Amino acid sequence: MACRVPGAPDLGRFWENLVAGRDARTELSRERLLRAGVPAEQADDPDYVPVAYLLDGLEDFDAGLFGMTPREAALADPQHRLFLELCHAALEHAGWDPARHPGDIGVYGGRGMENYRWRHIHANRAIMAVTDHTTIGNGNHADTFTTLVSYHLNLRGPSVGVYTACSTSLVAVHTAAEALRAGECDMALAGGVSIELPADHGYLHREGAADSADGRCRPFDAAATGVVAGSGGEWCCSNGSATRSPTAITCTRWCSATRSTTTAPPRSASPPPGSRARPP
Repeated sequence: MACRVPGAPDLGRFWENLVAGRDARTELSRERLLRAGVPAEQADDPDYVPVAYLLDGLEDFDAGLFGMTPREAALADPQHRLFLELCHAALEHAGWDPARHPGDIGVYGGRGMENYRWRHIHANRAIMAVTDHTTIGNGNHADTFTTLVSYHLNLRGPSVGVYTACSTSLVAVHTAAEALRAGECDMALAGGVSIELPADHGYLHREGAADSADGRCRPFDAAATGVVAGSGGEWCCSNGSATRSPTAITCTRWCSATRSTTTAPPRSASPPPGSRARPP
């Protein structure tokens, strides 16, 4: 497994934070908000929540490790870069070298919005004047999210993008588990990443909206007032067996317990009076 989340650059630190009950949120001062481009009238709004869950080191990326040029890396969405790093770290944590793995390794995952592409690439005329759309697309499109990893890590299994909003990562794990059961691949990487841009920004709370009034998520708590967006990513690597490591055992338990569900009204055995019957 591998993860990078606010306050934790790796899985070990994340577990330590959970055990200690540490809060990874960042309180943003008015000066910091203004430097980040937040309008003064918005920063002074009493309904503005100056809180963010920030990810450190977004600008740090070893392009050469993945066979990318510095320009390719600069054009790529930070979510794609983080995805590459986490997949590489997950394989290392599981003890597998993809270059020597005899089977097919699949990739299943999704990411957040394409804010980087629109804010920093398409809005920059100097970049657009000398860069072709294919190069931009390879590092930014949702369609290339998983295939980019398969290409740079030389993985030969299925590459499947999964986009189901807040359930993306768990549905990716389920999809990967089903692929392992069906023999579509011999090992699978599954998870998701999301990076909030621009950074150092809070948000406006509106009564009745989804965003939290105090910048905190309180799951299953009567004091909960909403959710807070944050940045981070997590990936699980599994070969469907528990023979390699404690990590493999954990991921195998996930694979054996996954199920994808949707909520739908029960189907009536017969149509209601006055309606036109339809075939099932």
